[in-house]
Amino acid sequence: MNKAYDLLHLNHKKGKVLLATVSGVATTKSELIRLFDRKVPSVDIITTKSFQVVPNEGNKMPVITSPRLGDFGNSVGLRNPGMEKAYPELEELRREGLRAILNVSVSANSIEDFITLVKKFDPVADMIELNLSCPHAAKGYGASIGSDPELVRAYIKGINEAYPERKSLLIAKLTPNVEDIGAIARIATRSGADGIAAINTVGPKEYYIDGKPILFNKIGGKGGASGEWVKQRAVECIREIRNAIGDDPIILGMGGVSTAEDAFDMLSAGADSVGIGSAIARVEMSDYEAYFNAVKSGKDVSGYLGNDHKPLEYEKHVIIDKTMYSPDTIILTLDGKSDCQAGEFCFLFFSEAGERPFSVAKNNPLTFIIKIRGPFTEAVSRLEKGDVIYTRGLSGKPIENPKTDKALLIGGGTGTVVLNLLAEKLGKENTKMDIRVGVPSLEEGQKGLMQDELEKYGSYTVIADDGKPGRVLDSLKKEDVDGDTAAYIVGPSVMMRKAAEILLSFGLDPERILISLEKNTMCGVGLCGECVCGEKLTCKEGTFLPYSYILENNLEV
Repeated sequence: MNKAYDLLHLNHKKGKVLLATVSGVATTKSELIRLFDRKVPSVDIITTKSFQVVPNEGNKMPVITSPRLGDFGNSVGLRNPGMEKAYPELEELRREGLRAILNVSVSANSIEDFITLVKKFDPVADMIELNLSCPHAAKGYGASIGSDPELVRAYIKGINEAYPERKSLLIAKLTPNVEDIGAIARIATRSGADGIAAINTVGPKEYYIDGKPILFNKIGGKGGASGEWVKQRAVECIREIRNAIGDDPIILGMGGVSTAEDAFDMLSAGADSVGIGSAIARVEMSDYEAYFNAVKSGKDVSGYLGNDHKPLEYEKHVIIDKTMYSPDTIILTLDGKSDCQAGEFCFLFFSEAGERPFSVAKNNPLTFIIKIRGPFTEAVSRLEKGDVIYTRGLSGKPIENPKTDKALLIGGGTGTVVLNLLAEKLGKENTKMDIRVGVPSLEEGQKGLMQDELEKYGSYTVIADDGKPGRVLDSLKKEDVDGDTAAYIVGPSVMMRKAAEILLSFGLDPERILISLEKNTMCGVGLCGECVCGEKLTCKEGTFLPYSYILENNLEV
């Protein structure tokens, strides 16, 4: 049939450990598929996120929570760019050449849309996985299909009848939240599915903090359970499915796997491959291959699974001060403190509005500078002194900066908040600092953002745009970067890009130009893939990247 069939068929009899990523985790972007294909050869099957016919923004953040280390609740809501954007990226990966089996996950709420998706992705896929199992999707999607045996029969039969020339394997991903998953799997395979993927998350369950729901979605804040606490249920389901469908159909097993022992249990239950999902949150990117190889080889993985639960823990704070720096910029001071370093960030959360990631302006007292630019920040602007808000994190990683005699720090807008912790670090290294800060406007007698803090570390200049965005860049001269100098740039994308180009024209080595790329992130632990920059996730590797890396990877700033 195809290489996926050749690899997987009857593998549960052979006992070879074949590893896969799972839908919605890690390999959610083309850059990350490429990374796993080229740099993580111990992964045999790469699974995409679930694509739909049209784009889907998914659920409001937060989309992930963790009651304890290794256990997760999630509610992404099938966020995806739609098939017309996804397909060309997968087609490009195919043209480049893929080592691993490509398993394209698709989601729909009608037979017609599933047929459209299967036809669309069949030319680039080795397998197409029908998401009949998401427990927190909107009505008509996911588990609302997979829990109804007649719908499963109708959908799979309808796809096969409409598109008999399909070359990729058709895999039905099933929900464990049914009385008899084996019976549904039997119906799926007898209706024309080449195999079964199981399990999707258990639940949905409710997750609370101080009696209030954490997750946001259309089903009352419930989310699926994944991670170690579902492993036993997953193994039971695999065994039930294998007993129901016999040896011939393929089973892609997943659910709570984090160790070699877990993988063995799943294979012993009848799985032909073993998917690893949530556990990736606990693995450093530099350890991806070593970790998967250890699972594949039956070795101890404890040295690769981190035990830091802080990126997913909420800490309660009280607002002790709130001031307006400008009509659209808030300085929010909380009780307590942080040990955040430049390159790291945390999330702010309160149950009425959700959460968003922010840089820390000051560690003690814990201070944030927030620009009002959307529903969440507008909600924050309505909070008052004495109100409760939570932090989650830290995410990212402290900057690894070159040690130089001098440093030029350039900040624009609220991005300037990042400079305080950076200047603190450089000060400890006895670096002489020249700090330039741009602001949209400056009233007479008004100080620049973080001026009192930044003036402690070196020469400080604040320059108002006064109608010309990025006017601070006009102050740059070649002599600013003469000698043993590094430059650090934070602020709006256009400003950072222009600043880097100016510094390059002055002859500064791109290795010594560091830019803070604060990309969108939803999970903060390396699962959602939203903050990918080339082969790095800023939520795991830190927000500062050398400009040389940006140029080499053709990244947008």
